[in-house]
Amino acid sequence: MARKSWMQRFAKWHIWLGWLVGVPILMWTLTGLFMVAKPIDEVRGNHLRQPVAEQALPADINIAVSLPDDPERPVKSVRTMMSRGQPVTIIEYMDGTSQRYGPGGTLITAVTEIEARAIAEEQIIGGEKIVSSTLFPADQVPFDFRRPMPAWQIVLEDGTHVYISEQTGEIAAVRTRWWRVFDFMWGLHIMDLKTREDTSHPILILFALLGVIGALLGCVLMFRRRKAGVKA
Repeated sequence: MARKSWMQRFAKWHIWLGWLVGVPILMWTLTGLFMVAKPIDEVRGNHLRQPVAEQALPADINIAVSLPDDPERPVKSVRTMMSRGQPVTIIEYMDGTSQRYGPGGTLITAVTEIEARAIAEEQIIGGEKIVSSTLFPADQVPFDFRRPMPAWQIVLEDGTHVYISEQTGEIAAVRTRWWRVFDFMWGLHIMDLKTREDTSHPILILFALLGVIGALLGCVLMFRRRKAGVKA
């Protein structure tokens, strides 16, 4: 009788937990199904990036870039690469800003709108079908970019957003329409629609814990129903 009483309690708890966590579990399943419906490379827009052949730096290259002696703006990294047919040195500072230098150490000004459009046309499939181009400062970037850096947003006809760094001329992100829906589903999945980055907050942990308890109770009740079926 005592065992039966406990099984009856488990059954009641299982039902109440089912009502409580049923909706979150269904939401997790549906959003998870949506997020695996397409390969992650397509979600990230990697399939839209034109293959760019790697170029070796010329043997007679003259970088001649002096690091700025400014204690208020320490240097994080320095790299030299080929960009659009010419060697470019990029200095990145600890505050997140960058500067470009051409051959001989000449400072290259920030990327203009014409340059940003040209980069999109050259490096993105369908990049010539531009609807609009907008420069966003580091503290006002669109939500689908979410990086603290000044960037050009190139909007294409198919709804794709191409973000090009104003400081380096590199494509920082490609946001397709599918990516934006994916991002919303991810926010639902982790129950954080505000930042869509916090995967360890009390609400998510609580519902996940309740879901686990409900699943364990269901596993226990399977043995009860199995024996009841055998007796019948």
